[in-house]
Amino acid sequence: MNEKNQEKQQSLLRFFCVIAVLTALLLILFFVSLKAGYTELGMPQIFAVLMGKGTREQNLIVFQFRLIRIVLAILVGAGLAVSGTVFQTISKNALASPDLLGVNAGAGIAVLLVTFFEPEDKALGILALPFAALFGALVTALLIYKLANRRGAPLSPLRLVLVGVSVTSGIHALDMILTVRLSPERYNTVNTWLIGSVYGNRWAHVLVLLPWLAIIPLFIYRAGRLNLLHLSDGVAIGLGSELGRNRLAALLLATALAAACVAVGGTIGFVGLVCPHLAKSLVGPNHARSIPAAALTGAALLLAADLVARTIVAPREMLLGIVVSLIGAPYFLYILMTSKK
Repeated sequence: MNEKNQEKQQSLLRFFCVIAVLTALLLILFFVSLKAGYTELGMPQIFAVLMGKGTREQNLIVFQFRLIRIVLAILVGAGLAVSGTVFQTISKNALASPDLLGVNAGAGIAVLLVTFFEPEDKALGILALPFAALFGALVTALLIYKLANRRGAPLSPLRLVLVGVSVTSGIHALDMILTVRLSPERYNTVNTWLIGSVYGNRWAHVLVLLPWLAIIPLFIYRAGRLNLLHLSDGVAIGLGSELGRNRLAALLLATALAAACVAVGGTIGFVGLVCPHLAKSLVGPNHARSIPAAALTGAALLLAADLVARTIVAPREMLLGIVVSLIGAPYFLYILMTSKK
């Protein structure tokens, strides 16, 4: 009994240490991102601006350019990472993530279709973006599930991923067909968004995304039910889990979270694949711990990628989605080769 209590205490201590380290890393990246850029600001200037004592130019640089993209990178990274964690749980598949299962692509094509059929002098309302993305994501997820599901046979996790990759490729081809028919101005905007970027957004986008991020604490609150979904179906039912209802609820919430992030940040890939694995390796599979760790890991990863994207080829910048793909693609191959499913 004492050994079990000691193991629990060590596990809990490890969790708090991991959260503390990830939080410190995120804070370091936050201030480095505020400091770095075409116009470099020193830490005394940064603190002066945050205290309301900066010059007009410094306030403009910090609040209207850098801070917006920093906050969005944190929110989008956390949302995609948590969504990926839940997708891997409900599919019992280490390869599952919003981008590989077509959710990101479905959300992206929905927003693109609305943009394509809009008049040139009218922009899609900011409030409508997440709902358009959610519709596209749900339709795509349902299509992939139907194609992957064989009658009389259990759903194969590997087949689900392969169907998801195929449908995603088809959607990306349709993206290209639509984008080349846009005006040059819209083409540049849409192409940047499809690859993934938090540049050029406004504080209104932050306010629109924030309510959808409330799904993350809801997942933490429902961590016990998510833990049951990670078990085999027979064991979960034996423990009293309403398997179908809980799985559907988790699927809808994870899809909504990913779709909202895509609507604001574009179709950024691999965050929902890499970060859940990193979080589980650090704190274990218990969702009460892995979800907060995944959120912090995703936020730190996307913030670091955005910092690299806007400084590595300064004064020009790379797109955020490209930097994340350079990190995520090799990791995906590693997971694919080591997966037993």
